[in-house]
Amino acid sequence: MNQFISLSPFWIVALGLLLLMLSDSFASGPASPSGGAEVGKAERTIGLSIGTAVVMFAGACFALAMGLSQSSFAHTVGIAQITLDSFAYFFICVLCVLSGLASLLGGAYLSEHRIHHTEFFLLLGWSTLGAMALVSAADLITLFVALETLSLGTYCMVGMRRTPRAMEAALKYFLLGSFSSALLLFGSALLYGATGHTDFAGIAEQIRHVGEGSLIVPLLVGGTVLLLAGLMFKIAAVPFHAWTPDAYEGAPTPATVFMAAVVKTAAFGLLLRVLLVILPDPRLMSWGVGWTGGIATISVITMSVANLIASRQSSVKRMLAYSSIAHAGYALIGVASLGGSADAQASVSLYIVAYAISTLGAFGTLIWAGSYQAEAVSYADLAGLGRRKPALALAFSLFVLSLAGIPPTAGFFGKLTVFRAAVDANLLGLAVIGLVNSVVASYYYMKVIVVMYMQEPEEGAIPARPLRSALLGTALVVAALLVLVLGIFPETILNALAHTPFAGPTS
Repeated sequence: MNQFISLSPFWIVALGLLLLMLSDSFASGPASPSGGAEVGKAERTIGLSIGTAVVMFAGACFALAMGLSQSSFAHTVGIAQITLDSFAYFFICVLCVLSGLASLLGGAYLSEHRIHHTEFFLLLGWSTLGAMALVSAADLITLFVALETLSLGTYCMVGMRRTPRAMEAALKYFLLGSFSSALLLFGSALLYGATGHTDFAGIAEQIRHVGEGSLIVPLLVGGTVLLLAGLMFKIAAVPFHAWTPDAYEGAPTPATVFMAAVVKTAAFGLLLRVLLVILPDPRLMSWGVGWTGGIATISVITMSVANLIASRQSSVKRMLAYSSIAHAGYALIGVASLGGSADAQASVSLYIVAYAISTLGAFGTLIWAGSYQAEAVSYADLAGLGRRKPALALAFSLFVLSLAGIPPTAGFFGKLTVFRAAVDANLLGLAVIGLVNSVVASYYYMKVIVVMYMQEPEEGAIPARPLRSALLGTALVVAALLVLVLGIFPETILNALAHTPFAGPTS
């Protein structure tokens, strides 16, 4: 019974999505005959968007309840190849909230831009279910199946608009994603060949006895490198980032939100679990021969390259794509500090949540800024918004300031905690490089605010027309409140995260 109850977030989401699939399948004709077929399609899109959001928020509530009740359990519940500990429930709750907000944004965007593909929301929901399984994985087989469940739906969402640019973005994402999946699968095979186990606990136990038995060290090293390379693709770290700008720019903006927030959050949750459950051996966490030096190097390259390229973009959407790459580099500072700081795990978790909410809000305000056939994609499209639409400009400014790391937003304390973790781990140079990159990034973030408040549209230019949607407004209000709450009460959140340790997988 404990196992059944522990799986309640999965049951709620899965059953809710099945009901939505049935309701969508049996829906016939326009929902509003007097308004014509177009109005009926829009109403179906909005209805399915709300339904998906309700299912996701229900899953978040159940995950939160299960996470809070973990203290009353004698042990972490392990179901087959899944471990449901406090860490898993935390990330499941975050993923469901992000997915619910992305669904609301999708309802506003798709209905406004006449993209009446209701399967978008079902793909979003099932992909989120894959993300939930991903952060709970305790076995390499579960890891791969969950990752593919997450990825395949995302590929389809990227190409949902069926324009040449969207199809190109989907094809690039699919081909490079397949390559990364092959790396991850090959790495898993090597780890199995070296240890004789696919479960995380068994692999970790074999690694602890390196040099004592018949463990094949070259296979172990090769498998670890390939496994981590596959995960680096999902978090869009340099040099595994080539798909990100084109996929983010070509995809419908709600799909971009899903990739930037949900996919990246799940990937970082999995990365933390892999490093702290499979590879926690002090020898593997050392700077000289372990993964710490490699993660730190990738962090520096990712931050530096992404910020330099982002500062040269003329498309706001493409700038935010490179911004998401840079933020992966900042988060990797905390990952590199795992071996030397007790607060590193909590700091990375806080940073990822702050980044995901801020990015979701930034893309959401970009959706708000452009209506049908008048989307806002460039800096010029935002010119004068501070005067014409002050509420929109204020919202965009809040999320951009959070991404830049300006207090009292969530982004500021997210960066502060990962930098502090690096200092605690004696990685002062890495923290300084991260701080310098944050200053560089402020240039292109502040450029958005300058354009909105201090520039007027060029003569003859057709300004973007903001859309009106209650779904969009609800999602942005929730995101803004979360950004402010995380920024005003960071210690409360950190203390809560400090009590979400890994309990370790159970066989």
